[in-house]
Amino acid sequence: MMINILIALAAGCASALMFASIVSGALISLLLFYLAPLPLMVAALSWGAVGAALGGLLGAAVLAASVSFPYALAFIVTVVVPACWLGHLALLARPTGEDAGVPTLEWYPVGRLIAWMAGFAAMTTMAALLTLGTDGATITEGLRTGLQRALSTRNSADADRLIDALVTVAPPAAATVAMLTLTLNLWLSAKVTAMSGRLKRPWPDLRSAALPAMTLAVLSLALGLSFVGGLVSLVGKTVSAALFVAYGLGGAATLHTLTMATRHRGFLLSSTYALVLIFLWPAIALIALGIADAVFGLRQRYFQRRSMPPPTST
Repeated sequence: MMINILIALAAGCASALMFASIVSGALISLLLFYLAPLPLMVAALSWGAVGAALGGLLGAAVLAASVSFPYALAFIVTVVVPACWLGHLALLARPTGEDAGVPTLEWYPVGRLIAWMAGFAAMTTMAALLTLGTDGATITEGLRTGLQRALSTRNSADADRLIDALVTVAPPAAATVAMLTLTLNLWLSAKVTAMSGRLKRPWPDLRSAALPAMTLAVLSLALGLSFVGGLVSLVGKTVSAALFVAYGLGGAATLHTLTMATRHRGFLLSSTYALVLIFLWPAIALIALGIADAVFGLRQRYFQRRSMPPPTST
């Protein structure tokens, strides 16, 4: 027990060190910053969320003493809470019966984990924006000032248009990056834990990942709020961006399902992901496919037409 606690404490300190590395300004520090939740997620999946939370609080205390209290608070909000809560949810299960005398379990659905990650991505993005001000105009002006300082642009019509465009896309872009990095960290931590033999749940069939039905209603509401203006508009944009990424992941799961019987499936999938990584805009097709699956049940219809049982989430 003591060894497990010590490992979790070490994971918290490692996460804090990776989070604080961004202060150095080195290029490699950006990668370490985005991977900061990874040690805590591995600890949560391997030794439990409580131990990981204790490690995260220790890391926050180290940051408060060595950097600043606001920096430690940012570490707790953006790293410790999402890492520990997602690790806790990933290990939740409930009994559904018995099979040959062995209890069968229903594990927490992957789609709900994705929805939680979207919520955390929107929350952490808005928390960062609120450090600039408490209303839309102040936040926008803070973003504009920061971008002008970072880009060192001179006052001109072209520079002003560029800054205005960046200010507009910055909140949804930040939410998109937060969502993608959370997803990557959870997937990597689960892989590491599975390779070590400590992952308690079986590896899920990711093709079955489906967002909760209410998610589409939340996305519709967020899109509507994004046209209101002010702080409400910023909330709508960040939530919409995070949920679009979530539906893009659902679209990838749908694509993997619909191409099961396709010749040269590997080439088709790899080409699709290469186009998304290189040009970015083809991700719109994956998002549309994910939303279409949520509305029309494309994956369920695919299995019904072929009289095949759909894959389970575990």
